[in-house]
Amino acid sequence: MKCSDFLKELTDYLDNTMDTHTKAELEEHLQWCHNCYVVCNTTKSTIEIYRDSKLYELPDELRSRIHSAIMTKCQCQKASQEAGLSSETPTPGEKAST
Repeated sequence: MKCSDFLKELTDYLDNTMDTHTKAELEEHLQWCHNCYVVCNTTKSTIEIYRDSKLYELPDELRSRIHSAIMTKCQCQKASQEAGLSSETPTPGEKAST
């Protein structure tokens, strides 16, 4: 089995909705392929975290720092987009420079 074949079957493997022969092939592949093993375990862990669906309260200071960082990033992107818009694309009623 190739890694690409493994990745195509990963969802069915994790959902345990595949035939026993294919499952055995996938598990044999996981025995020797470190990359697919990591992908499989990471995906399983992610699913388990989201299934648990517990909300974790952030400390106020961390929440504030994250909020500030996001707002700064958004403002920089907006300014960058506006600068790109005014220098490349004419606004309605404005002629493009040639």
